[in-house]
Amino acid sequence: MSQTTSALLSSRRFLPYFITQFFGAFNDNVFKNTLLLLVAFSSADQLAISSTLFINLAAGLFILPFFLFSASSGVLTDQLEKSKLIRNIKLLEIVIMSLAAIGFVTHSYLILLLLLFLMGTQSALFGPVKYALLPQQLKPDELLSGNALVETGTFVAILLGTLLAGVIASTPHAEYIAAGAVLLFAVCGYLASRYIPNAPATAPHQRFQWRPVFHTRQTLRIARQDPVNLRTILIISWFWFMGATYLTQFPNFTRHFLHGNEGAVSWLLTLFSVGIALGSLLCDRLSRHRVELGLVPLACLGISLFGYGLVTCVPDTLPPSMEFTRFITNADLWPLFLNLLLLGICGGIFIVPLYTLLQQRAHPEQRAQVIAALNIYNALLMVISAILAIIVLSLLQWAIPDLFLLLSLINLGVAVYLLYKRPIETLRFILAGLAKLCYRVRYRNLHHLPSQGGALIICNHVTYLDALILSAASPRLIRFVMEADYATLPLIRPVLNRAGVIPICATHGKTIRRAFVQIEKALQQGELVCIFPEGRLTSDGEIGPFLRGLDIIIQHTSSPVIPMALKGLWGSYFSRHRGRACRGLPKRLRAKIEVVAAPPITASDTDSIQLRQHVAELRGDWQ
Repeated sequence: MSQTTSALLSSRRFLPYFITQFFGAFNDNVFKNTLLLLVAFSSADQLAISSTLFINLAAGLFILPFFLFSASSGVLTDQLEKSKLIRNIKLLEIVIMSLAAIGFVTHSYLILLLLLFLMGTQSALFGPVKYALLPQQLKPDELLSGNALVETGTFVAILLGTLLAGVIASTPHAEYIAAGAVLLFAVCGYLASRYIPNAPATAPHQRFQWRPVFHTRQTLRIARQDPVNLRTILIISWFWFMGATYLTQFPNFTRHFLHGNEGAVSWLLTLFSVGIALGSLLCDRLSRHRVELGLVPLACLGISLFGYGLVTCVPDTLPPSMEFTRFITNADLWPLFLNLLLLGICGGIFIVPLYTLLQQRAHPEQRAQVIAALNIYNALLMVISAILAIIVLSLLQWAIPDLFLLLSLINLGVAVYLLYKRPIETLRFILAGLAKLCYRVRYRNLHHLPSQGGALIICNHVTYLDALILSAASPRLIRFVMEADYATLPLIRPVLNRAGVIPICATHGKTIRRAFVQIEKALQQGELVCIFPEGRLTSDGEIGPFLRGLDIIIQHTSSPVIPMALKGLWGSYFSRHRGRACRGLPKRLRAKIEVVAAPPITASDTDSIQLRQHVAELRGDWQ
């Protein structure tokens, strides 16, 4: 676990909120699954309707409030102080669970069905404030770590709640144990919520009116205003579509194709949930606590790959019936278990950057409404997943593995779409990973790189990998000024064009003027532009003179100038320490290097000579 996640789990800004949301998801699943298990094994005279109808009604009634009340909850969340709103929602949970305790003890299953609808309502009210609170309580560089922990906690809570429900339902006097458990966990969630720090309203000037239909239309309209937000919402909802399909089909898949019992179903659920939890934490580590959208298409490809592997690893011959111990120790099933775990890990990596991006992009006054729109789309896609399963399994008479294969194929199309939309971020992440295999990189003072707005980055030039290393260091896309001979190579030209590379040729005045115009325009548009002012790789490890064109660029910009230095790269395979780069065989593997940035300098207060001195001082004696 990283220092950031450890610090969050010991911080009052996050820990009480984390415990509150954990108990919320945990209690939801204890209550819902205990009720469904008691109904499934109850005698016919205890139910006014059939158990099959009851279970289907329960599934619909729990999800219905997300359609009805998510939008109104989003509006309310933006208008109220959030910690008090959370406490009120948790008090409502205590009231509902108190009534549920009476319902369990008295075997009032129809009343419990109504309370399941109210519990769904409570969850729908909590959804927007759950994610809208994080950007107010956490620093920008903590937001991705916070979301990773939230997703980890949510899926662990779902798993533990489902497993505990099975234990409760199988014990004598299960109704009394269930009654005490759901009330106890509701109280625990409320007590934790009392320690959540204040989070002021982001739209206090607005007045709330109970108009759910109007609020729903307004919320969906707000979500559609930003194409990136809408696309992010739809991609997250696709994740819940897949998750709902897998989780719904696991019982029958285990029984009919793996010949396992109820314990085997719990084992598959455990692998899937633990995988998502591990993937969420791994995403935080891979992306260095920032939104790394290049991870999303790769994780999506992984979901299709391991979803396909899940189906193809089903053994041809298995014993007709297996107890739990025999099931998990059957070596023929281990490849399937591994694919399921990796499927969950890819799911965790897939979802965390998307939630964080949505929180960052949404306007603070409308953030909760954007999250509410997400909840509506999530509910809609989960309903569609049930309809798809009915069509494929009942009408078309396909088998469950066929449904899983169809899901993997559709998801492959989603992955191709994401690669098309984010090719540069994905390629940058892959190449940065390769660079980390070659070097052990340390980053210093990168907080000087602005989170928004234009800036001109000036850096020494040691190897052919310099642009890649700087690109990996920056949380934002950098547009590099590159020698035209390289920028126009046929094989890489399309990629460099998408990356916004600015070609320049020192011997052609026309390309120089065009490059200067592009640089000025990019800086005015708030982009980061990097120049290697030496104009070529160093031939002796020292920083050469800066070309005079840098002074012209500085004179025509009001953006800050940020000196940076690359240290430890001289002598590497991609430098000219042997006369030319990439000569012979590499002799240094995993060498230590460093990327360091200096505070921004006002363009009007500096020139090329001073900037060269700044870069030289940053680099020091470590070539």
